[in-house]
Amino acid sequence: MNIVICDPISPKGIEHFKAQSAFNVNVLPKPPSDEELAELAKTASAMVVRSETKIRKNVIDSAPALRVVGRAGVGVDNVDIDAATSAGVVVMNTPGGNTISTAELTFSMLMALARKIPQAHSSMKDGHWARKNFKGTEVCNKTLGILGLGRIGAEVAKRAQVFGMKVVAYDPFLSLARAKALGVELFEKVEDLYAVSDFITFHLHLTDETRGMVDADAFAKMKDGVRILNCARGGIVDEDALIDAIDSGKCAGAALDVYETEPLPEDHKLRSCDKIIMTPHLGASTSEAQDQCGIEVAELITDFLLHSVVRTAINMPSLDAQTYESVKPYLTLGEKLGRLLGQLAPNRNDRIVISFGGKAADIPNDPVLRYVLRAFLEHAGGKDVNLVNVMSLAEGLGIQVDAVKSSEDVDFNEWLHVAVHSGDTKVSAGGTIFGKSSQPRIVRLNGQPVEIMPEGVVFMMNNKDRPGVVGQIGSLMASHQVNIANMTLARDCAGGQALTVLNLDSIPPDTALAEMENDTDISNVRIVTF
Repeated sequence: MNIVICDPISPKGIEHFKAQSAFNVNVLPKPPSDEELAELAKTASAMVVRSETKIRKNVIDSAPALRVVGRAGVGVDNVDIDAATSAGVVVMNTPGGNTISTAELTFSMLMALARKIPQAHSSMKDGHWARKNFKGTEVCNKTLGILGLGRIGAEVAKRAQVFGMKVVAYDPFLSLARAKALGVELFEKVEDLYAVSDFITFHLHLTDETRGMVDADAFAKMKDGVRILNCARGGIVDEDALIDAIDSGKCAGAALDVYETEPLPEDHKLRSCDKIIMTPHLGASTSEAQDQCGIEVAELITDFLLHSVVRTAINMPSLDAQTYESVKPYLTLGEKLGRLLGQLAPNRNDRIVISFGGKAADIPNDPVLRYVLRAFLEHAGGKDVNLVNVMSLAEGLGIQVDAVKSSEDVDFNEWLHVAVHSGDTKVSAGGTIFGKSSQPRIVRLNGQPVEIMPEGVVFMMNNKDRPGVVGQIGSLMASHQVNIANMTLARDCAGGQALTVLNLDSIPPDTALAEMENDTDISNVRIVTF
């Protein structure tokens, strides 16, 4: 089997590949061009990349023997996951390889920022002795605010506590128990963290919600003299707003390892601000991290090709082909339930219970658990959630996951039920499979019988069970050019309330939603997208 190593990895990883008699290892001297890559892919069984080589659809289409792409690192933005999945190519990454490296860089940047070490070093190299220009601040007894308390954020917290810092955090998906175990005070609102933090560091994925989140409004809510660190993803910090905050004196300085545009242009205005410490995306640039990622990717690919063992796969459940086909309808249903509850449940949860009933009680439950959790946890920030790491991610967030076989007598031959607990609050949904095409249906929501097609845009509301409400909503949707594809109603005769569910062709504008929310007969207006 031909192993093509496209980008430089640790020699220890290369040695591991070469030790396998079944492998022919081709180590490229430099990252290939698109044309070279497509030619090399024709006979490749496995391709190993870091961040430079792009494995796009044209490469995958030209590789009939390709079985696996291994990324020596975390992010897989340079691999076309959809094309790989369609072609039956497994994509693997090494999610734990750079945790310590990035945490150590972050804390090194914090100390350099506090004591103005890079500026003092540069001044000394220029022949000056300007002690008065580099008066710093102690970190002991200062407050460090961490946004995102995952693997890296937790390691940064440990280091800060050793230096006598108080650590506060904002992570809407972390349980209170996990925060307590880390010795960190958890805030419900990011504004509260901004108000008390002397240093703020970000360890978040770049999503639509986090892109540009540190803008002028965010700086206005921070303490005067705050110091900013970003070794996570470029784009989280609005670079124009950062420079304005430094120029105004609101921000005392920043340390950045990542940028909105990489490589950073030579004439970029960040370069001219002497209160900003900058490094060229060095988070994973240690010999230990590179060794660990190189060895790990070699072991993963070897185990897969020689022993059919799948670990840290981005796009494949750990099932043989025959079992996968029989379980697939339940995987789809589980994903729909997870996606629904990910949008309806509170942010902070401590337990998820997945019940298997009827024929579903006889299927392997682990793959279904993973599909439910992956869809649910994607709302915690996305891209690094996969079918392999969902269990450890849930554990890291302090979420207990339970699977139970239910003997409840219901009207369906096979069904799944998912309940998400947050303290004394519970949000739940149940579903089944309809017809020969195994179409998923949501048939229970918070204990109330419903029939929801989990497709596209779904509008939900609670309303008084009186004549005219449904017609009123239909007219309102029509006035905003929103077409209703399907409607279902569920009545609670005892409480005089009804649940109205609409499948829509598009998301209603905010003005339409606001009009409904102002109606005293309507409550709990929600939009769910599948």
